Amino acid sequence: MTPLEVLAHGTVIPAHPLALTAGSDLDERRQRALTRYYLAAGAGGVAVAVHTTQFEIREPGVGLLRPVLELAAETVDAEAGRPFVKVAGACGYTAQAVAEAELAASLGYDAVLLSPAVPGADEKGLIDRARAVGEVLPVIGFYLQEAVGGRYLSPAFWSAFTDLPSTAAVKIAPFDRYRTADVIRAVATADRADEVALYTGNDDDIIGDLLTPYATPGGRRWFAGGLLGQWSVWTRSAVALLEDVRLARTGDHAAVVRCLTRRPELTDANQAVFDVRGGFRGCLAGVHEVLRRQGLLAGTWCLDPSAVLSPGQAEELTRVAAAYPWLTDDAFVAEHLDDWLR
Repeated sequence: MTPLEVLAHGTVIPAHPLALTAGSDLDERRQRALTRYYLAAGAGGVAVAVHTTQFEIREPGVGLLRPVLELAAETVDAEAGRPFVKVAGACGYTAQAVAEAELAASLGYDAVLLSPAVPGADEKGLIDRARAVGEVLPVIGFYLQEAVGGRYLSPAFWSAFTDLPSTAAVKIAPFDRYRTADVIRAVATADRADEVALYTGNDDDIIGDLLTPYATPGGRRWFAGGLLGQWSVWTRSAVALLEDVRLARTGDHAAVVRCLTRRPELTDANQAVFDVRGGFRGCLAGVHEVLRRQGLLAGTWCLDPSAVLSPGQAEELTRVAAAYPWLTDDAFVAEHLDDWLR
């Protein structure tokens, strides 16, 4: 398969974190190690320059957008040995988003995850922006929850977005069952419905999304996979989980029971990683803390010095890791860490 065929088929796509030194410089060795981890874990792609990579990489005084995109692309191209979809995040108004897509295209990326956070833009403006970016690379739409900067987007918007010739997938992450169903129905009514894959970004119910068939006029629709910040940690287990979900979809009763049992457990783990109790303030630090404990990162440092663990979050991470041994992949990481850090 080509990388875009991998995307269409469905896969695990982690949102790539940013490895920093204590002095807030890019830690290239550990940044490459993270990419190698996702490759070795069996992920089918990676999303770089997205929220988990920290939007501040774009600031002129930071200047890390090109370096982090370049490091991931170089590592994947040199070491993947299989089709692997490289997704680049793009932000801002049309000119900025197009420029970021052009940078990604020059580095060999396959698709763009287009942030919907564009202050003042109406739905027509967002469609026009997506059309312009789509002239550079295939586009993945993104329905983002309001708690972290998203906004309501109508079913008519999602139907029109799906019919753009460049749309390859839609990441559905409103953290809202009603809006999730709205998007799936809207995509299903579009002329290009069969050409656009659905990806869950609903970290609050990942397994629920993946297990649920949606009856639409065009036939049954499933989420193809996930493009998730949650899957930037314990990624080997995420790959095994998606395989189990596929077994469950065939009617394997034992797999159905396993998945349903793990559904609330993964949601519980996500509230610890993403700091739901703290209003998501520690979401980046939570990801980093899991990776730090495994030795992949040297610390939890972020470009924003206020992005730290919330009170009690570290204890919650310890609790969920102990409570759900199926979820962690610590032994796998320990076995390969020295090679990834070479």
